[in-house]
Amino acid sequence: MAFQKAVKGTALIGGGAIATVFGLSQFSEYRNKHGALGQVEAEEGAPVRKEHLPTREQQIAALQSSGEFDVLVIGGGATGCGCALDAATRGLKTALLERDDFSSGTSSRSTKLIHGGVRYLQKAIMNLDFEQYRMVKEALEERAHLLHSAPHLSAPLPIMLPIYKWWQLPYYWVGIKMYDLVAGSQCLKSSYVLTKARALELFPMLRRDKLVGAIVYYDGQHNDARMNLAIALTAARYGAATANYTEVRHLLKSADTGSGRQRVCGVRCRDVLTGKEFDVRAKCVINATGPFTDSVRKMDDQEVPNICQPSAGVHIVMPGYYSPDNMGLLDPATSDGRVIFFLPWEKMTIAGTTDSPTDVTSHPIPTEEDINFILSEVRHYLGPDVEVRRGDVLAAWSGIRPLVTNPDSKDTQSLSRNHVVTVSDSGLITIAGGKWTTYRAMARDTIDTAIREHGLKAGSCRTMGLQLEGAQDWSPTLYIRLVQDYGLESEVAQHLASTYGGKAFEVAKIAQVTGKRWPIVGKRLVSEFPYIEAEVVYGVKEYARTAVDIISRRTRLAFLNVQAAHEALPTIVDIMARELNWCEQKKKEQLEAAKTFLYYEMGYKVKTDQLTDSSEISLAPSDIERYKKRFHMFDKDKKGFITIVDVQGVLQSISVQIDEDTLHEILNEVDLNKNGQVELNEFLQLMSAIQKGRVSGSRLAVLMKSAEEKLRRRQPIPVDRSGGGL
Repeated sequence: MAFQKAVKGTALIGGGAIATVFGLSQFSEYRNKHGALGQVEAEEGAPVRKEHLPTREQQIAALQSSGEFDVLVIGGGATGCGCALDAATRGLKTALLERDDFSSGTSSRSTKLIHGGVRYLQKAIMNLDFEQYRMVKEALEERAHLLHSAPHLSAPLPIMLPIYKWWQLPYYWVGIKMYDLVAGSQCLKSSYVLTKARALELFPMLRRDKLVGAIVYYDGQHNDARMNLAIALTAARYGAATANYTEVRHLLKSADTGSGRQRVCGVRCRDVLTGKEFDVRAKCVINATGPFTDSVRKMDDQEVPNICQPSAGVHIVMPGYYSPDNMGLLDPATSDGRVIFFLPWEKMTIAGTTDSPTDVTSHPIPTEEDINFILSEVRHYLGPDVEVRRGDVLAAWSGIRPLVTNPDSKDTQSLSRNHVVTVSDSGLITIAGGKWTTYRAMARDTIDTAIREHGLKAGSCRTMGLQLEGAQDWSPTLYIRLVQDYGLESEVAQHLASTYGGKAFEVAKIAQVTGKRWPIVGKRLVSEFPYIEAEVVYGVKEYARTAVDIISRRTRLAFLNVQAAHEALPTIVDIMARELNWCEQKKKEQLEAAKTFLYYEMGYKVKTDQLTDSSEISLAPSDIERYKKRFHMFDKDKKGFITIVDVQGVLQSISVQIDEDTLHEILNEVDLNKNGQVELNEFLQLMSAIQKGRVSGSRLAVLMKSAEEKLRRRQPIPVDRSGGGL
């Protein structure tokens, strides 16, 4: 049977190779036409880039006072911002409205890959589907563009495909080599085959049993939210009036003088932050709202059929020790036929994604079922000596893919992410579908359509070769200058350079003095991550207006460790309050809104769920007695609960000092009913969950155990997080 599958696959690949040869000639022509010429246009023909970024208040004023725009884009995700940048660089008078923050939706919740789509190429070959093939071909061209346009935010990443059956080796090798072939001169690095020994050397966590070898290929990886923001900021510097937290209430229409038909001529919008409503008029309105595409289309025509079928993709983040620093893993065929990536990202490990039908919502929530599915697949590929614990999930999120589909289709796994550009009878242009990697090509096609349909006066696309915010002055060694010139920690300097590129110096200039011998400047928001307080101040300049903007999109703290993000919130809110003149009530509202975001959308709820699910306390009688003794060492009055005062008393008796804020955080992690105390039952639930692997790295558990030992051996008590998760 295996041999038959191999023969069948080889035959189909041979047929696909014919399509590949034909397609490569078109690809070469496309690259010559749009690549080399586009770079010249980007350098010589684009409007002048502004040195100073307009404030949000200035952008709102421009929307109200600039008269009629040529192009008005609804949606501040990758595609919407890409459309604004494309239009602005062609010299069109451009506006963009986003009801939340830039990249607040799907564009910040991706797998963080810049790729052509290995699985799409496989489908193209197996089904002899030329449209899928063209999509992969275009995506690989755009992959090269993204890596060039923002080298500080993106980089090539080797991805390993482990092989556990001999017949799969030639089968997958041919497929991966074709992926290289389709990329042509834009191939990042040539794929190669590894022996079993070499594969285990590079990825020691891999399951050894029945491993035959591995194939390594290259794709790109990026910081998706920061990339989206870079596109938006670049559009603003080229003159686009871009505004986040500006909601479209309804479309404006007027009768066409020639035909008498109603035509879309602008929008009625509301500044979410002030509540003020105003009209923005434009010759062309573009709907680039991702999963919300159909809701905007229905503003135009209530009877229009849906063209998007949303699909939810859940990802989880685990400690960095689950994967090598610079090697990803691809599971090409999971237990239910989906694809799972296991990738190093920001010194952590990201795993995902799922693919299931969902309802459209602004606040997608990761489910326990999806999280456990991903963990199960990870266990399948990692060795038995690596215990994959539920408690090691540091963050989890769900993103909604806006797949273009027939409304009657039920199988989202068979859908591609091809994009479509449609024009309604009233002139509303909609760009839907596609994927992150091809945002620039999607924007190009959309603006081309806008120019053609609305008679706008503009030239051809100028974004090929155009460098994004921060890329112009970036170099791989820029961080060294940050260390030498400002006295930043090396880790912090590398982070700033890879996040802000050449703009990192602007962040370093406003970094606070630490008062220490080293580092001289750069106070961290939390000890184990390189994010510093100055980034909050700079984030406000980058249009951040809520605490959620800072923890999730200006920094990526919420996506890396929700507990750390939770602990950083008070500091973040205090800094933003000073910058934006918030009152005490506003500070409380921001703090609660950010906690709600972490609790539901980033998986923090999972932590308390894990403890609640363990309420039966499955501990051996001897363990219960041991943990009770440890608890009563703190609860000397036998109250049945412990408070900060109890913990402080024990710590003082052994000459250990921990500040009160830290103690509050430590107890709050375990205090399920949030009554300011940890009860015996809650402590036993915690220890039971730890034994089951549902919870790890609890600072209270570590502190109490260490205190118990300290009374005997007088050892220091560690209170830093140990990498544990939700």
